[in-house]
Amino acid sequence: MNTPPSASEAERTDSSSVKIGALVPLTRPGWVEAGQHLLAGLELAVREVNDVGGIAGRPLELVVRDTAADPQRAAAAVDELARLGVVALAGEYHSVVARAAAARANALGLRFLCSSAVLDALTEEPTEWVARLAPPQSRGWQIYADFLLSSGHSRIAVASQPSVYWSSGTRILRDYLAPRGGTVIELDMSALAPAAVCDELVDSRATALLLLVGHPEPAVSIVKSVRRDQRLAEIMIGAPAGQPEFAEWATLLGDSGAAIPFLRYLPERLSSLGARVETVLRERLAEAPSFVAFEGYDTVAVLADVLRSHGADRARTAETWPRVAVEGTRGQIRFSRTPGISVWQWAWAPIQVVDRDPAEPDRFRILHAS
Repeated sequence: MNTPPSASEAERTDSSSVKIGALVPLTRPGWVEAGQHLLAGLELAVREVNDVGGIAGRPLELVVRDTAADPQRAAAAVDELARLGVVALAGEYHSVVARAAAARANALGLRFLCSSAVLDALTEEPTEWVARLAPPQSRGWQIYADFLLSSGHSRIAVASQPSVYWSSGTRILRDYLAPRGGTVIELDMSALAPAAVCDELVDSRATALLLLVGHPEPAVSIVKSVRRDQRLAEIMIGAPAGQPEFAEWATLLGDSGAAIPFLRYLPERLSSLGARVETVLRERLAEAPSFVAFEGYDTVAVLADVLRSHGADRARTAETWPRVAVEGTRGQIRFSRTPGISVWQWAWAPIQVVDRDPAEPDRFRILHAS
């Protein structure tokens, strides 16, 4: 004899889902591996929310759109997701893409919790609709600049490409280092071949080279050229944007990809929740989860809390962000208004400077922490 469903089960079966739109780079020229990790974290958290009853008995559904690192494509996706009835937006890794999505979400009056993009000016004007988990670029890159100075590097070359994100990073480094005796030398990679970087480094007498360029190219070719040049045996290569975080970096560069410090947004030791999530994500990804996967998980954890507490009523969005108090994988998440930041900001996610251990490239060494 079949057992009739309980009231809660019947409600869940008969109710429509609560939809969250997810913006993720899943194809080139987007950073595909970052997108895969972000999506894995988002999906795991959605599954766990649904395992404990969803949102007031309604299942949470992730409606995924590939941004491919294209701002126009992201803005169009926001419009489409709004028409599909999503109650909020989540995700995005690329800062310039997230900025386009945030502008469109703000115009439509749609909540957007940005998972991973760090550009300080995520929106042109202050907004109630957008919040962010990742620390702003100014905070992370100033910590990276402190690491450079403490490691004895005051003459810094940056190999950069034209981009709002890269130019913002260069400005942050220069403004922070100059009063502390540091110098930033720009190498324009739109005019230089990777091999030509070596001569520029020798002439500049820089002791550190920072990769403010796309991944895998030209970053990988620059590293190979510098590592092969015996004149530059003592130079430190750095990548504040986090290129060495992902397994593809080690696959493409092998031992040459080690000892390249980058920014990572993880605590020195994960909480019990973080450790449990890490175990599941490792199984889903078949590799160690990056900080981006944790950002994805935390995004859904926050949005689920918001939806349970405040519902999908857009008129109540102004009440939402300052009342959040969610235990995430990397600490308790609360949002506030931070000077110079136009969106609601988690202040602050933990920040580390780490690199891949030359003796064991799959292991990360913590070199500096906020």
